Amino acid sequence: MTVRPLSATGVPTASRLAAVIAQLDRIVIGKDEALRLALTCLLARGHLLIEDIPGVGKSTLAQALSVTLGLRAARVQFTSDLLPADILGVSIFDAQAQGFRFHAGPVFNSLLLADEINRAPPKTQSALLEAMEERQVSIDGTTRPLPDPFFVIATQNPVEQIGAYPLPESQLDRFLLAIELGYPDAAAERDLLAGGDRRRQVSALPALADPPTLLEWQREASAVHVAPALLDYVQALLAATRGNTGGETDAGARRGLSPRAGLMLLSAARAWALLGGRSMALPEDIQAVFPAVAGHRLAGGARAGALQARALLRSVALP
Repeated sequence: MTVRPLSATGVPTASRLAAVIAQLDRIVIGKDEALRLALTCLLARGHLLIEDIPGVGKSTLAQALSVTLGLRAARVQFTSDLLPADILGVSIFDAQAQGFRFHAGPVFNSLLLADEINRAPPKTQSALLEAMEERQVSIDGTTRPLPDPFFVIATQNPVEQIGAYPLPESQLDRFLLAIELGYPDAAAERDLLAGGDRRRQVSALPALADPPTLLEWQREASAVHVAPALLDYVQALLAATRGNTGGETDAGARRGLSPRAGLMLLSAARAWALLGGRSMALPEDIQAVFPAVAGHRLAGGARAGALQARALLRSVALP
């Protein structure tokens, strides 16, 4: 079944999303699947974690996404001395007004790039928990809403590197998807070397969307149909991650996926189907996003967890 909803411009949504992917591919070369997963995450109203070694384009991808989608963005470099107030904001006494005035932090943007998030201590990492879950922050007894749409794209270095603090499970669970970029293949690396540093080209990219357009795409993604048979498949996958006892799984995971993770899996599958121009999610959509949804929840690392998730996909029969 194919859906071709039209935007205000009269262009099918799938065509406009394909143009977004094509523009991103000119910046982050040879990583089509990772780019599709990143856009899927935003269409599903999720937050994205990119785990990899320095220098493979993690921050560049986040910046290219913000420019291409027309989102107001802010970047925070996480370091060992970063404080929660550096992210959320702080109230400062105004002598002229004889009162405290709140100065909003970088979290009050549609897209927050938390660069090298695991370089900061756990207290600072936890400053994002309420923002990512509730899309609001509570400071000085006042609750302040965040922009809509609101996304966090966080990058992190492998935990074995010096100076990295592992993200707690409560923080990992806030991320809908966790992906790796990895090294480019030989052809893509040659194009990269010949074309120079792609980061300099990001600011010149045209905006192919804006916040209202992205919100409309999110509504279309949430309306993609999921058949009862596909729900059976998702339940079978969730049960497989939990094993027979609800404790450790056969694949070695510490804990199985929660019902909330199942809802996130369905949201990601709906968004992946929209990218393909379909109004119904298929088992192939579940399989495409499952490693990125489940991996960091199963093992705490994108690479090891994705391997476990793919093993689980092979062990569960299709509906």
